Amino acid sequence: MDLATGLRGDAKLVVTEADTARSLGSGEVDVLGTPRVVALCEEATCVALHDVLGPNCTSVGMRVQVDHLQPTPVGEHVVAEAVLERIEGRRLMFHVTASDQRGLVAAGKVTRVVVDRDRFMGKCS
Repeated sequence: MDLATGLRGDAKLVVTEADTARSLGSGEVDVLGTPRVVALCEEATCVALHDVLGPNCTSVGMRVQVDHLQPTPVGEHVVAEAVLERIEGRRLMFHVTASDQRGLVAAGKVTRVVVDRDRFMGKCS
């Protein structure tokens, strides 16, 4: 593995009806839903790690702390960015943000844990 703090990743989205709070069951308004914001931020962390984890390794989400700060309407472009801030053994702590053309939409932290894929999946049996 070639992990180092400062590693970055991003994920992009054009908000559709399927991404709204109403569609996701997290509210009654037709704006970007918080569960979709969280998923986009997690996607950015995965992009950051895509080419650096060893063979048969992956990462899994452990903790998500995100503040959803402003609404984003359907049709708007959103970009989530993740920066690896700290490494503690197998735990990787990212600072994440999501922004649209009007500014910051969400910000927070995502912690992922590096695991052996086969061993991890074996826990499901």
